[in-house]
Amino acid sequence: MSDAKPEIWFYHLERSTLEQVLPGLMEKTRERGWRALVRAADARLLDDIDERLWTYRDDSFLAHGRASGPEAARQPILLTESQENLNAAQALFIVDGSELGDTKGFERCFIIFDGRDETALTGARVRWKTLKDQGAALAYWKQSPEGRWEKAA
Repeated sequence: MSDAKPEIWFYHLERSTLEQVLPGLMEKTRERGWRALVRAADARLLDDIDERLWTYRDDSFLAHGRASGPEAARQPILLTESQENLNAAQALFIVDGSELGDTKGFERCFIIFDGRDETALTGARVRWKTLKDQGAALAYWKQSPEGRWEKAA
């Protein structure tokens, strides 16, 4: 793991849902050889993500576990409410506005927010400004009309 500041990428959901987008981002993360930590403050959301990662495609699944489960440190994708990086992940995913926390050791952090939710949108704008003022390496991704991701900032 790196001691350098990670890249922090904001993903602005406009045409897709978290359940549609997250498995693809997990696949790309795993293709890089990285482990992932998915952090949410809402245990029910983690339950939904847990189910989705097993069933998002008929011909595939994404192996993962919960921080409260056995062998948490060995999981390639770990779902958690905790600030701890129990699986030594290189990629951190914030999916519901939960705290970013200490980003030391991560290569990239993803802040995924629903642009159709005014509270989430406002929170993301405040977070962007705060991180920018702190000198973080930021990128902003939005969906094109066709649903592809385009870097906008």
